[in-house]
Amino acid sequence: MLQPPHSSLQVAAVPAQRGPVRDRDQDAPWHTEAVCRRDEAGLFFAPSKEPTAARLSREEAAKRVCARCPVMVECREHALLQPEPYGVWGGLTAAERRVVLARRRRRDVELKNAARTTGRIAAAG
Repeated sequence: MLQPPHSSLQVAAVPAQRGPVRDRDQDAPWHTEAVCRRDEAGLFFAPSKEPTAARLSREEAAKRVCARCPVMVECREHALLQPEPYGVWGGLTAAERRVVLARRRRRDVELKNAARTTGRIAAAG
């Protein structure tokens, strides 16, 4: 998806995980194939004081664009790694991305705790 108009880098949006990404030029940045590069950036970023019903409608329209994007997964991961605080990226809103990040943090803590427990059991055994 596109960055807000004040930014110089344009990138793409991407929703839920899909099968393998099709082959493309390994030297080209992922966002060159983003479907949203052809769409209005306003679809992916909220105007100030946007009413809730309008926001939900706009976000659903943005997600439909993301759903047909060949680089949706790459875009989503970009938005999660940055993390991008605004807009629809990879088919996820900022709030949805915060949930994904919180789940990843909880999973990482659980995996570390499980590894410690396994290490203690092996040492005692």
